[in-house]
Amino acid sequence: MNLDEARTAFTRLRATESGVSPTELDKIWAALDTVAAADILGEWKGDDFATGHRLHDALAATRWYGKTFNSLNDAKPLICRDEDGNLYSDIKGGNGEASLWNIEFRGEVTATMVYDGVSIFDHFKKVDEQTLMGIMNGKSKLVFDNGQHYYFLLERV
Repeated sequence: MNLDEARTAFTRLRATESGVSPTELDKIWAALDTVAAADILGEWKGDDFATGHRLHDALAATRWYGKTFNSLNDAKPLICRDEDGNLYSDIKGGNGEASLWNIEFRGEVTATMVYDGVSIFDHFKKVDEQTLMGIMNGKSKLVFDNGQHYYFLLERV
């Protein structure tokens, strides 16, 4: 799969309401360009792919909005909405906040958010200048569902 095919498949799968295959998402991931941690600073709105992963419902229950990367040492993984619709960093839900690093994943070094209080890593690759694809990785009992990673996306605000 080349980059143009990956971008087309990404757009199609993000609009799919159920049954998205993690295997197809892995093919898209492999075709995308890596990104440096310093290049993703800012505010990002999040969404996920309809793979049926259990974390979809857990994040929906927190009213997850996205992520904010203020600096390499100040990353907020769980920006959520309160009952009044105001955005806040859910420090309790994320067991703290996070930092950004360039870390190897699947043989490539790419931007990765490392959670402060739990063994979770969110790896990112660039779909385009405004969009990132993410894969949550970490200890299997925390992030895997039936052996599958959690796949999500971020759009620059």
